[in-house]
Amino acid sequence: MAEDRDESQEKTQEPTPRRLEKAKEDGKVLSSKEAFVFTSMFVGVLLFYLSPMLLDDFLKICKSFFSFGPEVANGKSPLESMATVIRFLLQVFLIFSIPLLIVSIITQFVVGGINFSIKSIYWKFEKLNPIKGLKRIFSIKGLVELIKAILKVTLLGAVSFFVINKYLPDITNLTSANIFSAVNRMTSFFPELALALMLVLAFLAIIDVIYQKYDYIKQLRMSHQDLKDEYKETDGQPEVKQKIRKLQAQAAMKGRKEASSVDDLKEATAIITNPTHFAVALKYEVGESTAPIIISKGRGKNAESIIKKGKELEIGTMQSPKLARALYYTCEIGDEIISKLYNAVAIALAYIYKVNNGEEIEKPEIELPEDMIYDEFGRKNDK
Repeated sequence: MAEDRDESQEKTQEPTPRRLEKAKEDGKVLSSKEAFVFTSMFVGVLLFYLSPMLLDDFLKICKSFFSFGPEVANGKSPLESMATVIRFLLQVFLIFSIPLLIVSIITQFVVGGINFSIKSIYWKFEKLNPIKGLKRIFSIKGLVELIKAILKVTLLGAVSFFVINKYLPDITNLTSANIFSAVNRMTSFFPELALALMLVLAFLAIIDVIYQKYDYIKQLRMSHQDLKDEYKETDGQPEVKQKIRKLQAQAAMKGRKEASSVDDLKEATAIITNPTHFAVALKYEVGESTAPIIISKGRGKNAESIIKKGKELEIGTMQSPKLARALYYTCEIGDEIISKLYNAVAIALAYIYKVNNGEEIEKPEIELPEDMIYDEFGRKNDK
């Protein structure tokens, strides 16, 4: 028994679609930091090469910082140079930030999909727990992050060393040239360095995406007991499902019985309506000692059928919503009405009898006990 219990609790099953959807609702989605680093660096370098005029403007602005004579001679304030720098930086920020933002969104969409969850922004006090923080640092995931960081530094450093070492003679002569020629020399080997670094970052991004996907699925794996619990939540417990099926069968049988009872209306004495949603047909002979009997009853389409056939048979009808609902929900076809409704039914039958005999009388206001007042769904009202 203990072995079965341990096996049922072992999380070896792949997460179900419902489990994945619930994780998204909690703000847990697949993501990769290395993928963001690669795409951001790639687009940043691409934008840098697509906008060479920015480099020339940057150099001119830097040069203006070391030349104050023209501004003073022309009566200009040195602050104008600062304003020029600020405008330039704002321009660069817009040119680079908007594409990088779009690329970041696309990267997340490709890696794990876009997801908006309010739960993810809720404050969680458990994040302030230093013990849990240490557990995260010294966990398997923390070890993997450390290995990735070491691998990243090692590969990027090695690639940078080999490329820079190749152009080391040009780099050592940069101090003997002016700023424009120095920058041009640096940019001459920068594409090779950028390409080599991009290949390393792409390699790291692929590895990280594969690992993050594995870790994400591993965290959401389910045990056999989890699958059973989810099945109960979605499809319901067997006892509840059986009870629901029983109620559905009873409702269907009741509907068929109400529909077939319309054929017995020829025996009815009176019909109480609501005026169209409910209809109850009663049988009562004056002088009999028994209480009125329910011949037919129905709601919706069945009620319409009872009212229509009642008119064809010229059966007396009275509209009383409260009484119609009370008769419908407290009495079954073929049964006598309950004692609490004797007085109300007697008033209704007397009114119908007099109207059938040609008397012109005012329709009485029928009062019911408080516990006999129902709404259209069969719920008792307080009034």
